[in-house]
Amino acid sequence: MKLRAHTVRLRLAEPLRISRSVLAARDAVQVTVRHEGLAGHGEVVASTYLELPADLIHRQLGRLGPSLARYPGPEPALAGLRRGAAEFAVLAPGVRAAAESALLDLAGLRSGTPVHRMLGARTPPAAATARTIGITDPVRAAATAARLAADGFALLKVKAGSADRREDIARVGAVRAAAPGARLLLDPNGAWTPEETPALLREFADLGVEAVEQPVAPGRPDLLAAIAARSPLPVIADEDAVGFEDAVRLAGHVHGVNIKLAKCGGVGAALRICEALRGSGTEVMLGCLTASSLGIAPAVHLVDHARWVDLDGHLLLAHDPWQGIGGTDGRVRTTSRPGLGVTPAGAPA
Repeated sequence: MKLRAHTVRLRLAEPLRISRSVLAARDAVQVTVRHEGLAGHGEVVASTYLELPADLIHRQLGRLGPSLARYPGPEPALAGLRRGAAEFAVLAPGVRAAAESALLDLAGLRSGTPVHRMLGARTPPAAATARTIGITDPVRAAATAARLAADGFALLKVKAGSADRREDIARVGAVRAAAPGARLLLDPNGAWTPEETPALLREFADLGVEAVEQPVAPGRPDLLAAIAARSPLPVIADEDAVGFEDAVRLAGHVHGVNIKLAKCGGVGAALRICEALRGSGTEVMLGCLTASSLGIAPAVHLVDHARWVDLDGHLLLAHDPWQGIGGTDGRVRTTSRPGLGVTPAGAPA
């Protein structure tokens, strides 16, 4: 097998402001694994927050290539990845997730099987996805919410973390008024202080918010658990839930864990977390980084495992170079196509 990687620039349709940064564009490294005339694909996006620049991604993939070439096909390579073979274990989680994606895609193409069937699902998974509204003024947030609701989005996620917390409350109130039938999620990205969080949670519960992600800064999972125990609405760990050990530590102590393949290391790692959470009272949210349809696709094959689905990263782009997972009508979905089921934009469906 031969591995190749190249970088593409993904630009957002409009900048997305969250509590810690403003994102207008990011680099995505797209991975291709070729074998016997077929090609499987994956994607990992560069991330300052995850300390994963594009040059590091390329260096790691460059070291993986010769090791991957020694495998006789994608199936043995996937088995090596799952048992923690050294060439995969040393990769950053996002790089490992992209390599696994390409191998799954290639294995599915070789066998004529969609990835979700390879993972045990009989029918193509589909789910309503959240659509993110960044930190912006209430009037603009309301207009965006009304447009999204008209397009079919029944789940909206509002970013919070303004310096003046009353601005966050006004934004959520405006979104609620503009889209009264929508379910609302809130994401401060860890911007609230422990002292103000209980009162803020009560206010947002009164506005009909369904759940809140990571209200306080990561690094104190015990504090997050204590906040969750007294919260009037579900608390979902995100930045405090990076990998398997974090999820196990939080199981039963928070209401949800946001699983992102770029954080935990891929589909196999995500399924391991789902199994560990089963019966604990902690439910699954499937999240993502801003990425193309190629980068989001592996998680779409897992949506049957989640209570909350937040896979809208491809919908934030000015141009998505891949297609095949939908989402513009408020629902992401897989198909019966072999592999991941995505194709380059403009290719026959």
